[in-house]
Amino acid sequence: MRKITVALLLIFSVSIFAQEKYPQDYFRSPLDIPIILAGTFGELRSNHFHAGIDIKTQQREGLPVYGIAEGTITRIKVSLWGYGKVIYIAHPNGYTSVYGHLQKFSPRIEEYIKKLQYSKKSYEVEVFPNYGELKIEKGELIAYSGNTGGSAGPHLHFEIRSSISEKPTNPLLYGIDVADATNPTLEKLFVYPLSESSRVNQSAEKIQVNFSRQADGSYLADKVNALGKIGIGFVGYDRLDLAANKNGIYEVSLTVNGKTYSSYDFESFSFGETRYINTLIDYNYFGRYRQRIQKLFKSPGNYLSIYDELYNNGIIEVREGLSYNLQLVIKDLMGNDVKLDIPVEGKAEEVKIQKEDDRTDNYIIAKKPNNFDLGGAKVYFPENTFYEDFYIDLKKGQDTVTIHRNTVPAHRNFTITFDVDKYSEEDREQLFIARLDDELNPSHLSTYKRGNTFTARTRNLGTYTLAKDTLSPTIRTKNFKEQQWLNNYRYLSVFISDDLSGVNTYSATLNGEWILMEYEPKRNTLTYNFDDKILDKKQCVLEVTVTDNVGNTSVLTTSFYRK
Repeated sequence: MRKITVALLLIFSVSIFAQEKYPQDYFRSPLDIPIILAGTFGELRSNHFHAGIDIKTQQREGLPVYGIAEGTITRIKVSLWGYGKVIYIAHPNGYTSVYGHLQKFSPRIEEYIKKLQYSKKSYEVEVFPNYGELKIEKGELIAYSGNTGGSAGPHLHFEIRSSISEKPTNPLLYGIDVADATNPTLEKLFVYPLSESSRVNQSAEKIQVNFSRQADGSYLADKVNALGKIGIGFVGYDRLDLAANKNGIYEVSLTVNGKTYSSYDFESFSFGETRYINTLIDYNYFGRYRQRIQKLFKSPGNYLSIYDELYNNGIIEVREGLSYNLQLVIKDLMGNDVKLDIPVEGKAEEVKIQKEDDRTDNYIIAKKPNNFDLGGAKVYFPENTFYEDFYIDLKKGQDTVTIHRNTVPAHRNFTITFDVDKYSEEDREQLFIARLDDELNPSHLSTYKRGNTFTARTRNLGTYTLAKDTLSPTIRTKNFKEQQWLNNYRYLSVFISDDLSGVNTYSATLNGEWILMEYEPKRNTLTYNFDDKILDKKQCVLEVTVTDNVGNTSVLTTSFYRK
């Protein structure tokens, strides 16, 4: 009983210690609604860890967003992707709060930004106000929640960072109240042979191991027979109360016969290391099945700082005739956890599942630059493009080449160069480099055209081709018709799209003067707010010009009435 009490006190004290490092009563909530999360800090995302929390906004936009403490706005950005409309506020206690995917800003901030947008004649702007220029009081309205940028639905993306290092930390460590009495969920367990002579359950490839729930609520895996160097991986998620979202795990640890081999958590990380997420997960498995296995052993090229403890890089050396008791624990920030015991027996068995032979004619040495001639194209990988050495599968061609497959992550951009000497100058105007998806649909890459070569930079392996776009963008009115009276309208909206190379630029004038139209690429709409300008004519002429990424241009000229 004494041992149980001591263990509970230890868990409680660790949780309290983590929170005492951060102010608990300094910040208020950014929203005046119960905080329910759609996404947690450190969650595994494509090529990055989630740097904040995503707060649900009751499936709607327009909720008031408040400054969490007094401070000064140090940065405002409006962009088509990423955080969309976002505000950064520096606070006197050394932290910066970030509010993303906003619908619009509060009136004085909106006026400040629109003045800049009209000055630059651009919807996308970024500004760093002088310190103290835009002061904010605690609880002051700063914006309204939205769905701008790379958001997949209405919510508020919220961060707390160090003002000096800009490292984000878990906002829930600052006393923000979120109901969570729900244990994490463990979905799958994998054991990896990590050397040429290693084997697991007669396999030289990783295997999935079944497990079952025990009477005390813990889990027990089927016995694993292994020999040599092995590693553990798992698939799991966390759920908070009042939400069905599958969120990220906060803390993970692996012990072997009571000794910690690997332990990491998502208290904080730096943006400079976030792409190394691709070494934490089994990227090959993710590329094939779109599911992320978190590895408890450290792979080559992994420079993550999230580890609290790491013995032998998390690699377990299993010797014949010895028994090992492994325990995997996954835990959320509130201390709710799931424990899985994994019995391992050191046993030499005949290997029946051989390691997949992935050898090709070409081999990548990660720490050196690599050049390859693919016939109609060339590819150049700078040194340290990849995390580790591997055999690369290359398929030559003239207009289409294949550079392996998207089961190997690239940390840096590499260069693809196509020879377009056989094309006329006229054809070259409408050509661009595109990446083909699994259904062979092309997606545009920014293409640098110089003489008889086209060049693009990317971090995605796969199939690339020269595509031709001969069609101009589509433009049509959305919420009004030609010569319609719009007296009671707050805004007008125009639909724009381009089916191949994509929209590159757009502009609009009203009665010959430039106007700000907000572009929402997820909805393919341009929107103009009538409050921006006092119209001095009853009959108004709107002209919208849209150009795609190869220079095809469309112009819509229409008129309406308003007084």
